Amino acid sequence: MRARQVLIFLLGVFALLGAGWISFPADGVAAGPLTLRFPSYKKIVTEASEAKVNVDSVLTAVEERFRMQEDTLSYYHDFFYNNPDRIYLPDDDITFFDPVFRRFEKDSNIVRVVHYGDSQIEMDRISADLRDALQERFGGMGTGMFPALSNVPSASIYRSASGGFVQYTMYGDSTTQRAGHNRYGIMAQVVQMSGGGTISLRGTKSKTAYERTRTFQTVTLLYGRASGGFKATAASDTLKPKAGIERLESGVTVMRWDFGKPVDKARITLGGNAEIYGITADGPHGVAVDNIPLRGCSGTIFSRISKPLMAESMELGNVGLIILQFGGNYMPVANSTQVISNYCTKIAEQIQYFHEAAPGAKILFIGPSDMGTSRNGRIVTRPRLPEMVDSLKATALRNDAAYWDLFRMMGGENSMVQWVKHVPAYAGADYTHFTPAGAQKVGEALSRSFLTYYDYYRLRQEQ
Repeated sequence: MRARQVLIFLLGVFALLGAGWISFPADGVAAGPLTLRFPSYKKIVTEASEAKVNVDSVLTAVEERFRMQEDTLSYYHDFFYNNPDRIYLPDDDITFFDPVFRRFEKDSNIVRVVHYGDSQIEMDRISADLRDALQERFGGMGTGMFPALSNVPSASIYRSASGGFVQYTMYGDSTTQRAGHNRYGIMAQVVQMSGGGTISLRGTKSKTAYERTRTFQTVTLLYGRASGGFKATAASDTLKPKAGIERLESGVTVMRWDFGKPVDKARITLGGNAEIYGITADGPHGVAVDNIPLRGCSGTIFSRISKPLMAESMELGNVGLIILQFGGNYMPVANSTQVISNYCTKIAEQIQYFHEAAPGAKILFIGPSDMGTSRNGRIVTRPRLPEMVDSLKATALRNDAAYWDLFRMMGGENSMVQWVKHVPAYAGADYTHFTPAGAQKVGEALSRSFLTYYDYYRLRQEQ
């Protein structure tokens, strides 16, 4: 074949491909059970013209929206009613968090913030940034509460356990063990101890951890249904403080040791039988933030936990704020408005459960982030995710809970793919979970939004 004929042949092929590119339907052509697709001119032009979320611009805009203006009152008014980074409050009541702030300022005991969430907050992500911001403002140290036994590590504290421990959880897949009762406690899990054991704690040496988490001064053990011969001691090197004990009606007990000065390690030695609901490593006063990740959980399990046990745990822990961060794990099945409505009904039940179990605490709900899924070869926001976000916000506000819109803080629809592409990456390749760097950006934005309400509270007190 001559060169001229080859050229004519190639030009003909390119012409046919070009015609297909221009005329082929963007959604493909159905061929029985299959759909034939061809890169269409319309699709490529449309994608090229679509505005992509610029993560750096989004975060710069967040920073600018927190910048105080000379007219302070105008700044607060604009923030509370117009700023997309604000916390939405029931009935737009700007005094909603005042009881929490009063406790942070005036309570001589530790005031706890309990942060429940799904795997998005594992490894102390987001909680660590909120904890550091609150402890900087109100005092406190340590990492808060954690289970006696867990296969999920923390970036803020190292712990290990040996002895007769068996863990039962309310959440997780079929491989996790369930108890034959509903006494799961404040962490939605219980560790059954038989015969005794040892639990060791050590402040993290990670360079990425916050300085205030490297040491603690007090350790507490929250337990119940202890045998007659139950005993517990705590030590840190040569320090062996005596335990203070507080017990409520149903037998939930807090045993507390104060080392008298900050330490970076401790060991709890146990003997006998008991149900262990949690352990804390805190300061002598100030704010503690408990990171409680429930992998695979959609946030609808709490109402199945013994309410008297939860209520006593909340009271003994002096809980001032409960954060519920859920919704992402329900998105794969959220395929209709009715399904979303049914889910929100269950979320409303959980909010009411906590209102009854902790009547002195305020509740903040954080909805899902943007989540990406593949559609026609592109990563886009999961269908109905914006609808889920708006429905959860309405549900929280109707049930006397505040709401923070993480989805729109990070840029809204199709923002997750840009968080993944960012250098350094702010989200993982599953287009769902934040990296530590991305979680820090989220935690900082949440902290600054929450503390803006505190700053306004202080302004009102001064005036």
